[in-house]
Amino acid sequence: MTAKELKIKGIYEIILSPVTDFRGYFMRTYDRDFFKELDLDRLWLQENHSRSEKAGTIRGLHLQQPPFAETKLVRCIRGAVFDVAVDLRKDSLTFGSWIGTELSEWNKNMLYIPRGCAHGFCTLTDEAEVTYKVDNSYSVTHEIGILWNDIDLNIHWPLTGNPVISEKDSENMSLRDFIVRFKMKQ
Repeated sequence: MTAKELKIKGIYEIILSPVTDFRGYFMRTYDRDFFKELDLDRLWLQENHSRSEKAGTIRGLHLQQPPFAETKLVRCIRGAVFDVAVDLRKDSLTFGSWIGTELSEWNKNMLYIPRGCAHGFCTLTDEAEVTYKVDNSYSVTHEIGILWNDIDLNIHWPLTGNPVISEKDSENMSLRDFIVRFKMKQ
């Protein structure tokens, strides 16, 4: 298991190291000591599992506001997704920036996303399944979302047609509305 910090401070790609033999493979998907060494150890309170049937499905961009903000540890266990995190931390030098990386059952990588970042993904395959651990309880009244296709974010989603998206996600706020609503810097 190794980790590399991405261009947004606090966001890490975790590269798992399967040990293979004639039976298949074995790998650690979480090692508390490893995460402690990086100062990323969290008390994970919940694990979620998402399944999408069609390639081109977008889920997000989601986040929870304090006191229910969440750190996420995301892994794709079936198929492949383009996983995105957007920095929405008030005093961050990379506020409004995004990163995107492929997570798949084949590369077995994970994404560690700190509190204050929105998260979403686009399925690259039919039958994509994503699991993620969170370090806080879910609160429907603290959940908000940013539009997946916000013009100011300009996320380069790997789509070939119109996305499959929920009504709820299609009604998320723009980054500009988020800045005004939460008195963020521009």
